[in-house]
Amino acid sequence: MKPATIENAQLNGVELLKIMFASREGDRREGILMRQGKGWFQVPGMGHEAIAAIAFHLRPDDYLFPTYRDRALMVARGMTTREIALDFYARHGSSSDGRNMPAHYSSARLNVFSVATPTGAQCLPAAGAAWAFKSDGKDSVAICTIGDAASRQGEFYEAICLAVQDKLPVVFIIEDNQYGISTPTAHMLPTRLGIFSDELIMKINGRDAAEVFAKGGEAIAKARRGDGPTVIWAEIDRLGSHTSADDHRVYRPLDEIDEMMKRDPILLLSEKLIANGELTESDWQAIQDEIAAEIDAVYQETERVPFAPASEVMDHLYGPQVSYRPVPFQPEESTGTMVQAVNQVLDAGLATFPKTIMYGEDIEDPKGGVFGFTKGLTQKYPGRVTNSPLAEATIVGAAVGLATAGYKPVFEIQFIDFITPGFHQMVSQVGTLRWRSKGEWKCPMVIYSPYGAYLPAGGMWHSQSNDGWWAHIPGLRTAIPSTPEDVVGLFWSAFQDEDPSLILIPKHIFRIKMPQSKYEAIPFGKAAVRREGSDVTIVSWGNCLELAEAAANQAQEEGVSVEVIDLRTIQPWDEETVEKSLAKTGRLVVVHEDQRTCGLGATVVTEMVSHAHRFNCLLAPPQLVARKDVYIPFCPDLEYAVLPDLKQVLQAVYNTME
Repeated sequence: MKPATIENAQLNGVELLKIMFASREGDRREGILMRQGKGWFQVPGMGHEAIAAIAFHLRPDDYLFPTYRDRALMVARGMTTREIALDFYARHGSSSDGRNMPAHYSSARLNVFSVATPTGAQCLPAAGAAWAFKSDGKDSVAICTIGDAASRQGEFYEAICLAVQDKLPVVFIIEDNQYGISTPTAHMLPTRLGIFSDELIMKINGRDAAEVFAKGGEAIAKARRGDGPTVIWAEIDRLGSHTSADDHRVYRPLDEIDEMMKRDPILLLSEKLIANGELTESDWQAIQDEIAAEIDAVYQETERVPFAPASEVMDHLYGPQVSYRPVPFQPEESTGTMVQAVNQVLDAGLATFPKTIMYGEDIEDPKGGVFGFTKGLTQKYPGRVTNSPLAEATIVGAAVGLATAGYKPVFEIQFIDFITPGFHQMVSQVGTLRWRSKGEWKCPMVIYSPYGAYLPAGGMWHSQSNDGWWAHIPGLRTAIPSTPEDVVGLFWSAFQDEDPSLILIPKHIFRIKMPQSKYEAIPFGKAAVRREGSDVTIVSWGNCLELAEAAANQAQEEGVSVEVIDLRTIQPWDEETVEKSLAKTGRLVVVHEDQRTCGLGATVVTEMVSHAHRFNCLLAPPQLVARKDVYIPFCPDLEYAVLPDLKQVLQAVYNTME
């Protein structure tokens, strides 16, 4: 079998039939292995094979954002049976080294974006990649497949809106097999409900390989011309159960199953080729026997491949350490604000790194963002600093696709409290992509946002911090600067790092003028000792650093010497600096504005008491000062009632001295 390419864009029916049967036979073999107890999970693609005809129109520089039933499409693209078998067995050398599930296809070599289980998660990254192609002036195309049930996901609509708005070269293919596991979808499908215009939708018989090829070719040609997206609605049949954990005979009438078997796309194509004289019965049988033997041999061989060593399971969470270019500007004044520093470093990033682009709500001039972070940048960098729709999932998801296609998105979330619509992308794509693809795929991007309380009348949707959320996402680097120098240094590092970064800018202190003398890149994971001391260590970050320093000043008047450590980054965080300070003082207080339960402070304390050499340094129980487990109220009096205050921090210091 030859991978389908644009060079042989005339449909070769026999070659396509071989591809489809290889996919089917692989599914059959895996089903047998599941019954023999030799696999853990299977997602069959039986009935979806004709979609593979799309691949005959694709070039190597096109991207595919598949779903988990696209085995035949993957084979047509050039993925080998051995690669798929290694994924099935979760063996060493598979696309994820056993980290991702079977049928979660991934290949940077073939530009097949790594599949994530949450349905519809691939749509916005596909639109982001198409955005990159258009920005580069290429006629490359992104293909995004999705199941019919998943087409009710909100991100599917957001992706289509973005693609239509900007005429992006992307083709969405709804593989409509009429079921979402056991739920019939005919009455739910947006294409049946008339949600989309007729100009956007192309309905096809997805069981007919020739029609898939012809209509798919039209949609791809339209995208290459710059005429925008198409949503192909392909009616097909799911000829088997949803997965190996399902039995469709429980909820599908047997006569329905028997009837759809007559519409098997492999049966239809083979009969057509035989009727047209392109294939004989005996040749077809010989093809089946040969492919079955090849598939069997591959699965027998890959079963003997060892699992990836457990010692490597932490590999690829983050990329290698980068050698940073120096910051190209220095402070013009001895004092400055964090807001000014953000604006200056964004300006320098756009000037220095041509693939940097910015996107966010209200960031274009004349407003320049609700806090003025991007003021003056729109005119200076035409087309690279643009307003987004009011859609946080679009902001984050498009950034993923842009980053995988070579851009460095630096995107703004207006308030971190608004991130929840984009949280899905943060946890399903941003944090996991490098790890689940064992480093083949990465999305180096920067999301930045104002965060935190101590700025009255913000309420629960403008004043939350939720540090614990972000520290709980492996693969995402999270920084909370507290000085202009930190802002510049952490942004400058994030611009060059190969990993996704989240930078949270504390609102309470970001307009305060602070001393500044030198700008330099600051690696994530390196804390700063803000004040030397010998009796008590206070660890804090962000807005609460102000409380820590105030407490240190007052304690000094009472003869207690306090060392203040600013973590600056909470994922990763600098255990070594905290340990070193604890060895000197023997007492630990952690202060943060996030909730007490499951906040990062509990982790800091845990790591300091869980190791004997650290625990033995302690002269008193560690103290944690944090927000009560409640939301931030709108009323200023109530807001300050739930947040850490100076009295609480001082009491914690005194507790350690008793």
